[in-house]
Amino acid sequence: MKFTIQREALLKPLQQITGVVERRQTLPVLGNVLVQADESGLTLTATDLEVELVARVEMPIEDGGEITLPARKLLDICRSLPEGSELEIEVGDERAKVRSGRSRFTLTSLPASDFPVIEELNSAQSFSLPQKDLKEIIERTHFAMAQSDVRYYLNGLMLELQPEQIRAVATDGHRLALSEMPAQTGVDDTQQVIVPRKGVQELLRLLENSEGEVNIQLGSNHIRVSTPEIRFTSKLIDGRFPDYQRVIPKGGDKLVTADVGTLRQALSRTSILSNEKYRGIRLSLEPDALRIQAHNPEQEEAEEEVEINYSADPMEIGFNVTYLLDALAAIPGKEVRILLSDSNSSCLIDDPASGQSRYVVMPMRL
Repeated sequence: MKFTIQREALLKPLQQITGVVERRQTLPVLGNVLVQADESGLTLTATDLEVELVARVEMPIEDGGEITLPARKLLDICRSLPEGSELEIEVGDERAKVRSGRSRFTLTSLPASDFPVIEELNSAQSFSLPQKDLKEIIERTHFAMAQSDVRYYLNGLMLELQPEQIRAVATDGHRLALSEMPAQTGVDDTQQVIVPRKGVQELLRLLENSEGEVNIQLGSNHIRVSTPEIRFTSKLIDGRFPDYQRVIPKGGDKLVTADVGTLRQALSRTSILSNEKYRGIRLSLEPDALRIQAHNPEQEEAEEEVEINYSADPMEIGFNVTYLLDALAAIPGKEVRILLSDSNSSCLIDDPASGQSRYVVMPMRL
């Protein structure tokens, strides 16, 4: 195998796919990128057995073939070369020579036959939507995923397809985030899949805020998302997502509306002196006024007062301040609406302007 390529033409796809390569692998070949050259161009593939990323570069090839090369070393070589330089890559017996100007590198390789590739999806469902729409619903919900919960189905993002809508839902058992977008999904009945945490993080990194279409395919065990530049495939979590509709509070009679920026800044300042482990703060509501209080084991205290619109009875309630800040950060508008019923019940947070996203946060005992 032999080909010559511009540094920039190789650098971008390598940067896109190398994020999935783990620094410590169970199999040596998982530290490598699969390089396949045919007459029309170059295909680069990286995987960790859960997520697979494939990038394609259209270009003339002198001599085709396939091999696997150390992913991070190849990326570092590309990064370190001057802009506009050309790389000539030639593969011989268990070695690959990389030449550029006066630089020479010899890399060890492993056979392409050792590289695990996800088979073609027997796609049960396929539809397209703008990249920015998919990116938006993931951005507005992903932070509520669990980290390493024994309830493994919480360690991911649930995508729910309805005939004319796609919805993303994430929960860690203490809070819930939900966001939806209109989309012609082509399904007849509601369908749910759970994308694992790492897949969600890679997708967020790859998707752009563009009107360009992204194609989504759902197989029995995998989801595939394809853009003109890259193809992302992830295993799905095999499990049943909880009935999130039951968690969304209904009938709250205490309505707070406030300026998002003002409330976020006040919460951020107060959180400085909250307990580092539990992050608890107390909210005291009175007509048109909110008092935010925090204290910690060192007997330090913080207090802020914020002007709000509120006309119900006075009440006090405690929350994990991180959960409130995450929800407020995901609200695109200038105003936030918070619906409460009592000090022992969850609150519902949303944007009165759009209504596309909703956030549920359980209270804390302080």
